[in-house]
Amino acid sequence: PFPVELKAGKKYAWCACGHSKSQPFCDGTHKKAAPGISPLRFTPEEDKTAWLCGCKRTRAPPYCDGTH
Repeated sequence: PFPVELKAGKKYAWCACGHSKSQPFCDGTHKKAAPGISPLRFTPEEDKTAWLCGCKRTRAPPYCDGTH
């Protein structure tokens, strides 16, 4: 998992394909490497430190649930 500081109201795109060079965030690589997968877009309601999933197996995307 990746520890990140999330800002309230800011829009994020979590990489769902695993190919991004900017993990855990999307950099658009999926368009060629995994065209059938789109990033998960989310906007936190409050400032917080969060653990974002890196293995892509979480059942609570984009957050790590310990599945790895």
